[in-house]
Amino acid sequence: MPEIRDFLSNVDLFERLPESQIHAIATIAKSLQYDKGETIFFEGDRCLGFFIVQSGRVKVYKASADGKEQILHWFETGDRFAEVPAFDGGRYPASASALEMTNLILIPSQALLALVEQYPSLAFNLLAGLSRNLRRFANLIDTLSLKDVSSRLAGYLLDLSDRQESNPVELDLAKGQLAAFLGTIPETLSRTFAKLTQAQLIEMEARQVKICDREGLQRLAAGDK
Repeated sequence: MPEIRDFLSNVDLFERLPESQIHAIATIAKSLQYDKGETIFFEGDRCLGFFIVQSGRVKVYKASADGKEQILHWFETGDRFAEVPAFDGGRYPASASALEMTNLILIPSQALLALVEQYPSLAFNLLAGLSRNLRRFANLIDTLSLKDVSSRLAGYLLDLSDRQESNPVELDLAKGQLAAFLGTIPETLSRTFAKLTQAQLIEMEARQVKICDREGLQRLAAGDK
């Protein structure tokens, strides 16, 4: 438990809580480990609680009857997910699986509700996280419905450059996963990378992508042709 307690004390959700409250949360937390590709939960499963990523990465996605995936988001160390069903007592609205060897901390639903009643400041921190997720999903809907694959890929590369604070950038998803996130198929994604390369917007070598014309990529991401 000391390891979990030390980790939770550095998570933004709990950072303003006194040590005694962090200890109380650590006593109800459950440490879980998943192999690469292992399912954490399926859409429609009964919600056990919400999760915090201790290490590794998780994808949250919707899957069609024919097996086609749309990745809604992926979560990394310190991120949390599945807060909504943990609060409303419903079922998980999407599926989740590990993108690599991943360690998670599960905060059970009933214990979470009891803690929020005891420590109201937790509710404000959770609302802030839920607001960020809502804004992220609104942007995803806008991107998938109004922009073509070239614009989506341009936006992803710009965001990746900002997150990694580097150029060139290292793709943080396998091409199959990236295609699912951008709402397309791997073959179309490969053609789109080639198209951006031919337009001299980027240069690509294996998983590294160099942004050669940032302004041009920004115009493309905005939907300008």
